[in-house]
Amino acid sequence: MRIGIATGLFLGCVATVMAADSDFNGRWDLTTVGRPRAWWVELNGVGTAQAGGKFVSAYGGDLNILDKVAVENGELVFTVKNPSRNAKGPAPEYRAKLQGGKLVGTLATPGGTAASVQWTGVRAPAIADKDDGSWKDGTPVELFNGKDMSGWNALNPNVEMKWSYVDGILRNAPPTTDLVSEQKFWNFKLHVDFRLIARRNSGIGLRGRYEVQILEDYGKEPNTHGAAALYSRIAPSVNASKPAGEWQSYDIRLVGRTLTVVHNGKTVLDKVQVEGLTAIANNADEGEPGPFIIQGDHSYVEIKSFKVTPLLKK
Repeated sequence: MRIGIATGLFLGCVATVMAADSDFNGRWDLTTVGRPRAWWVELNGVGTAQAGGKFVSAYGGDLNILDKVAVENGELVFTVKNPSRNAKGPAPEYRAKLQGGKLVGTLATPGGTAASVQWTGVRAPAIADKDDGSWKDGTPVELFNGKDMSGWNALNPNVEMKWSYVDGILRNAPPTTDLVSEQKFWNFKLHVDFRLIARRNSGIGLRGRYEVQILEDYGKEPNTHGAAALYSRIAPSVNASKPAGEWQSYDIRLVGRTLTVVHNGKTVLDKVQVEGLTAIANNADEGEPGPFIIQGDHSYVEIKSFKVTPLLKK
């Protein structure tokens, strides 16, 4: 009888530990402390030999597969190996504990001398809104007033601001900062006219979280880093890019997590589902309205129209 009780207590303890480990499972929106950046992680099978997941963003803003997921003394540990063939040394470690249903974590490289990065995480929300025909157009908003850059701010105020708005065209002079709109939006349609020179790229951040890539890639095969892709997540069905130097357009529709992108008149993403944040994200509040971001920190881009039409319930 004593053996049975002891066995039962042991199994109960194991079950408690396993349940605690499994609490890490799911999708999490992560915020770095003191920086305008957001990350995303999806964890599954935590507490089992099959633990794994995906992460944005460790290397080049890509969606990376986790190579290690474990729980050590109640603390989550995961790593992402650097995909570069020239990478040396141990992979940085992401560690976190659950506190009040949230993740409180650090990022540091074992044996490294740099200060660790502090971060927090909340569960990614389920978003009920669907692009199901129950939405009507609101009043369009032209986010460029035709005179100056009013309504737009530097995403990184510590970097020299080298954007200008002249003769109805917004252009940058990299290296500089990305731009972020003062106005925030939830469900919307967006029309953008843009132009690139050869071998250049930019991007549009939707709600400050999801990037639709802008890239000069005329004639190339579509991919998850190509023009009109949901960056590093979903490739366009076709490459609809025009040659460098020509004006091009995006018509983007976002309802809840449902995204449609029309590139130069061709539907290239047709009601695809946005799982989570991309590397452009500067905030992790996925359940709230967010701003637009125009990427310009590392490449040239010109924009002459940026018209937003809020979508409202009929």
